[in-house]
Amino acid sequence: MMDRVSGFGLNVRTMSGATTSYIAEPMMERRSARNIIDEYSRECLAIRVDRKLNSGNVIDALSDLFILRGVPSFIRSDNGPEFVAQAARGWIKAVGAKTAYIEPGSPWENGYCESFNARFRDELLNGEIFYSLREAQILIEEWRKHYNTKRPHSALGYRPPAPEAIVQMDQRPIMH
Repeated sequence: MMDRVSGFGLNVRTMSGATTSYIAEPMMERRSARNIIDEYSRECLAIRVDRKLNSGNVIDALSDLFILRGVPSFIRSDNGPEFVAQAARGWIKAVGAKTAYIEPGSPWENGYCESFNARFRDELLNGEIFYSLREAQILIEEWRKHYNTKRPHSALGYRPPAPEAIVQMDQRPIMH
């Protein structure tokens, strides 16, 4: 039996701009999205959207997840300034996780996040126009929930990574 090695793949994508790694928006406001993926279950644990994301935002997002899910064995990310900043590197080391930075220009080393980003772009970003930051946050969170609980994933036998459990409850109150 193979042991589960827990790890988070992290990626930051900018949702507007002028080059091929950006997606143009009519409002011309620059927005960034940070995607955090569990490499084992393929679940999208969080998508943080803001005008600018820095190492403090990385620490905030990860600390929330570590409280809920525990500390993973490693964190795989690109070499963006928010990930290699001393504050983020020191915090990750202090909580006991290891870092697994991918080589610049080697997106295949972060395949789960790159695959997720392709779905994210094809299924949501290419078809939406966000007129405000708040609208982008709400619609992206709704899509993330759908991605995790309803959308089939071929790598998981066409099941979602975190299906919703429906527990039937007796509607009659129990009197003692």
